[in-house]
Amino acid sequence: MPPAVERQSSPKFAAPAKGGKLLLVPLVTATYFMVSGGPYGIEDILGGAGYLRALVILLLLPLFWSLPTTLMIGELASAIPAEGGFYVWVRRAMGPFWGFQEAWLSLAASVFDMAIYPTLFVLYLGKLAPSWTAGHRRIVWALLVVIICCLWNLRGARAVGNGAVVLFVLLLAPFAVLVIAGFWRGFHAPGPGSWHQQHSSAALNTAILVAMWNYMGWDNASTVAQEVEDPQHNYPRAMLLSAALVTLTYLLPLAAVAAAGISLDRFSTGSWADAAATLAGPWLAIAIVAGGLINGFGMFNALMLSYTRLPLAMAEDGMLPQWLGVQNSRSVPVAAILVCGVGWALALGFSFERLISIDLILYGASLILEFVALVGLRLKEPDLHRPFRAGNFAVASLLGVAPTALILFALYSARGERMAHMPALVFALLIAGVGPLGYWAARTRQRRQLRSSSPPVS
Repeated sequence: MPPAVERQSSPKFAAPAKGGKLLLVPLVTATYFMVSGGPYGIEDILGGAGYLRALVILLLLPLFWSLPTTLMIGELASAIPAEGGFYVWVRRAMGPFWGFQEAWLSLAASVFDMAIYPTLFVLYLGKLAPSWTAGHRRIVWALLVVIICCLWNLRGARAVGNGAVVLFVLLLAPFAVLVIAGFWRGFHAPGPGSWHQQHSSAALNTAILVAMWNYMGWDNASTVAQEVEDPQHNYPRAMLLSAALVTLTYLLPLAAVAAAGISLDRFSTGSWADAAATLAGPWLAIAIVAGGLINGFGMFNALMLSYTRLPLAMAEDGMLPQWLGVQNSRSVPVAAILVCGVGWALALGFSFERLISIDLILYGASLILEFVALVGLRLKEPDLHRPFRAGNFAVASLLGVAPTALILFALYSARGERMAHMPALVFALLIAGVGPLGYWAARTRQRRQLRSSSPPVS
């Protein structure tokens, strides 16, 4: 079988017309939801770190975890703005085997990611109207989130991006009030607070892992490159702007409740609403809870946009059945959206515990491949036009050092966690190990198709 043809752009992908592409601001807000979705979840950092250490972690971690990643993505997405993003980069730099592994790791991790967001939506809905989510109604609401997001995504990337702008404003407006109220109280009537607290090394490790999880996912925006207006210039800008937004929307609310003197004993997971009620009244608490609905829905909707472009790109490369590349008039991969939507809907019924370490292991492995692709393409294609460069060759080679060290730290910290009656690390390695089997099956199918389509030799 002849080697797979490497491509810079999808030959069969019908990119949307100029008026239907993502502009810079929608790309920034869509990326924000792919990575963060707001301050929800960072409360878990406080239990192991306290206010002061939590703020230090949230301030420093982007420098060693987010910034190198956004610089890498900025260069590769501007140089190779292909549908499929990171899958195409790794395939082009390292060959089809590693490209397949990159896509498999991301899609496997999506099962753990995507199943939680409709559940979060239902959780916050239950806080507003408990009777609405009682009994079997919980799964009905979760399925409704999946269905609505599928329909929304079928309208195209621009519709998802423009919707993300609206959701972004609605989500963060209550937190803007909370920040103002928190600092106002801190300056005029400060409470006792709790900037320092005793902690164990294990608790501090957990705090760092939670922060890493809350700062990961920047590469997800790369998979829709051909649906972005002027990707060569907008991707580097979007990466840096969204990284700054995520950092600020983590730091400012946490600093505000710390300045207001809210005790750590009263501020734990899911306590943003309690803090809002203390600082401004029940109306702000309701708005914060409503923001939790937006958090779950917005993240699921934006990540669906990202993940569904992987089957499309793989189908065009012959690594998945061609029907997964079927698109509608808006250049949306209809089959991929429906298949992924059904898969994530089935995952809603799973009773597994969501472990951050599983996400970090699978995502971390795919991220390391992307950093290798950055260096590999510098060597393999030195003349490739790079509208944005992440420094000279030495800088590009060193960008992946700190993120790789943090991923190894996550692996070490996960050594005691368990999943499905086995160590979490073993569970993640078993999932990753399916990738080579999938590649073998895909290549076997390709060879059979080639033999069946070749004319007999006379």
